[in-house]
Amino acid sequence: MRILLIEDDPNLRASLVEALCREGYTVDAVAQAEQAGLPLRDVHYDALLLDIGLPGMSGLSLLGQLRARACAVPVLLITARDDWEDKVRGLDLGADDYLAKPFMLPELLARLRALLRRASANKLACVQLGALTLDMAERSASLNQQPLPLTRKEWALLLELALQSPRLVPKRKLIDSLGHWDRELSANAVELHVSRLRLKLAASRLKLETVRGLGYRLLEQAPVRPEAPASSSHDWR
Repeated sequence: MRILLIEDDPNLRASLVEALCREGYTVDAVAQAEQAGLPLRDVHYDALLLDIGLPGMSGLSLLGQLRARACAVPVLLITARDDWEDKVRGLDLGADDYLAKPFMLPELLARLRALLRRASANKLACVQLGALTLDMAERSASLNQQPLPLTRKEWALLLELALQSPRLVPKRKLIDSLGHWDRELSANAVELHVSRLRLKLAASRLKLETVRGLGYRLLEQAPVRPEAPASSSHDWR
């Protein structure tokens, strides 16, 4: 995964580059929006970390230019905590998420992972797992070819589990993925959504398994084969 970071604070920029590289990302970093034109034109980036308060051209102006020319790179805005108007304008211009300064590094990494997952999922027409179909365009679900009613949180949870199936998804990852900005989803809320999903999937061979203390995984169970009838014995004597 290749990330472009546009941040004018040299200390923060260096720290973020080091942390992102440690997580396995390839990172290009510049200090001004004007320096990003050539890289964005010539290189494919999986995400853009964009500070709003840049010298010269602002981050919002760059974002507007990118969306005007149909550049769909996922954008995570980095904003000052009290600039709520800039947050609203950034989202209206096409930003995918925002993070207010000062922030904790684990939160930035979690938001970046969620951003990349959503971008990857949006490239798919649908996600299929056994009798379950998740339509990405309509954000709808069907089970056994019948509509499966889901809340927004249930949809997001089921999508995450289906995309990772049959791998284990840690509970902390689900909390980070489903929490919305500054309102963190509680562990109890995740357990409640899992319980409701388990009931809705009961009519299929899909099993939403809890691995105690670790997380959850969605598995497709093999069909139960009917037992072969006992063969009759004959005494030919």
